[in-house]
Amino acid sequence: MDFNMKKLASDAGVFFTRAVQFTEEKLGQAEKTELDAHFENLLARADTTKNWTEKILRQTEVLLQPNPSARVEEFLYEKLDRKVPSRVTNGELLAQYMIEAANDFGPQSPYGKTLIKVGETERRLGGAERDFIHSASINFLTPLRNFLEGDWRTISKERRILQNRRLDLDACKARLKKAKAAEAKAAAVPDFNETRPRNYILSASASALWSDEVEKAEHELRMAQTEFDRQAEVTRLLLEGISSTHVNHLRCLHEFAEAQATYYAQCYQYMLDLQKQLGRLPGTFVGNTEATSPPPATASPTVMPAAAGPAIPTLPVVPTVAGAPDGAPAIEALNPSDVKPPASGTRKARALYDYEAADSTELSLLSDEMITVYSLPGMDPDWLMGERGNQKGKVPVTYLELLS
Repeated sequence: MDFNMKKLASDAGVFFTRAVQFTEEKLGQAEKTELDAHFENLLARADTTKNWTEKILRQTEVLLQPNPSARVEEFLYEKLDRKVPSRVTNGELLAQYMIEAANDFGPQSPYGKTLIKVGETERRLGGAERDFIHSASINFLTPLRNFLEGDWRTISKERRILQNRRLDLDACKARLKKAKAAEAKAAAVPDFNETRPRNYILSASASALWSDEVEKAEHELRMAQTEFDRQAEVTRLLLEGISSTHVNHLRCLHEFAEAQATYYAQCYQYMLDLQKQLGRLPGTFVGNTEATSPPPATASPTVMPAAAGPAIPTLPVVPTVAGAPDGAPAIEALNPSDVKPPASGTRKARALYDYEAADSTELSLLSDEMITVYSLPGMDPDWLMGERGNQKGKVPVTYLELLS
């Protein structure tokens, strides 16, 4: 108990002494050992790296998991060294609801079939999202956390030690300066006087005493300077390692960008596949009779800003014979090779996306190719008859850009 009290008293004394040192340095009443400009630049660079790494880490966590409660739960599991439970993504949960609804509405009904198709795609989207989150966590978040919880803690610890060494060095300098001033004052010995020999003896003794103090202070200063230089070199090496940290984080950033690009490419492909599947499902929805007019400029990828990314084609409506005049043959029953183009009303069109024909009555498209299109009596307004050389077939309007 006595030993602990003595240690506490000693620590309190050191703390008070250093607090006084800091105060005197701020007020300009004490000298401070300055670090060289290169060292100061390394310190500033390390602080900047730490601050921005924390911000990037936090915002990436928000991107991958927008739910703050879920983030807190995952953080607690990690701190307790327990496995984070598998969490259902929003897309997977939506897929579950859609498929359950389809079973209640009737899986063979048009609405039920469509719900199942969309639900299956949402499940695939949820799986892609899960893979992206997993990849980003391992290849990007983990290295950032390792730096903050490992390298940065080591750097902070060594910087605190360097600060203490610097304070010890400045304290030794102050003691030496004080001892030298006292020695110089004591060296001013008065002339020997037989009537007052005691003054001469006392002055000579004081001068010898302060000489010993100066010698002791110089020894302590040399030791403090050695400790300071050694610690400064250790800290400098750690700070210079920040360059390697940047290189490592750069590699991780590339992996994060690649994972995100793969995720969005998968989502885009899944949605294209869904649209093709829905275009082949039987349904009763009849599109707008004005659908053969050119699409709005804002819907055409040719006039969209480059930053908007690849456009997603709108859902093509299933061809029907709604609105066909009495006695007109069903377009679906016609052989495309027997169809004759009208004398007027043909137009040029550019394919916006690839399209795979579902049967022999349809015409496959390649993105950006030019074809001739026209409408026939009784034809569904969401489809046009297309010609490419000797090939003919129906094509969905939503996959075309009609040209004047």
